[in-house]
Amino acid sequence: MDNTPLRVAATRNADNSIHYGLGFDDVGSGSEKDHCFESNGIELVVAESSLGLLDGTTIDFVELEPKQFHFVFLNPNDPNYSPPEQE
Repeated sequence: MDNTPLRVAATRNADNSIHYGLGFDDVGSGSEKDHCFESNGIELVVAESSLGLLDGTTIDFVELEPKQFHFVFLNPNDPNYSPPEQE
């Protein structure tokens, strides 16, 4: 899967929180309304419908517990978001 873009999606839940989706994108399968970005050498694809919900979002892959890694979305558009404390 070298150089396969990562598609990031977001939808609004009934309680106003945000549901996220991640997946590898087939090259050439996207819409002309897709937006392409690159961050830290990773090519990202976001559909027009998700763009506003993801504006300002930071995605990280962290070890929350020993040997248990998770994607974390820090999104100021999510009502459950609270900024990380500055050290």
